[in-house]
Amino acid sequence: MQNNLHDEHMDQLFEAILRLKTLDDCYALFGDLCTANELLSMKQRFWVASLLRQGNIYSDIVEITGASTATISRVNRCLQYGDGGYARVMEDEENA
Repeated sequence: MQNNLHDEHMDQLFEAILRLKTLDDCYALFGDLCTANELLSMKQRFWVASLLRQGNIYSDIVEITGASTATISRVNRCLQYGDGGYARVMEDEENA
């Protein structure tokens, strides 16, 4: 993550997210915090990441998710060179 994002207010946000215990808690907080379009974009990027990790090719991902190739490319860059966030949560999910 970019260092300029690290501050006490971001810490407070992430600490609040870590306190969420149920899907209903998540829907309530993220429903208040984000617009519907922001949530749909995050959902789409997470779905794209999952499909990329499964070895799907861009054209199939476009067809399945409706994501642009620019979005797929951005997610792929994060998977390859990012902070490892997708891998952390997806490995936990795959091992559950």
